[in-house]
Amino acid sequence: MYIIAEDKCVSCGLCADECPTGAISQIGPYKIDQANCSGCGRCAECCPVEAIIEKEG
Repeated sequence: MYIIAEDKCVSCGLCADECPTGAISQIGPYKIDQANCSGCGRCAECCPVEAIIEKEG
């Protein structure tokens, strides 16, 4: 499971562009819809400010 640290996120949109399941909402603070997240980690890999972190779920 991945989450976005709102205090680090700069709303660049790279994670949403990279997400193959469209699980990242860009409305308001960016959030990952855990029901749609496949857990692939592509969002975390492309984040330039390391705002997406893996959490044990």
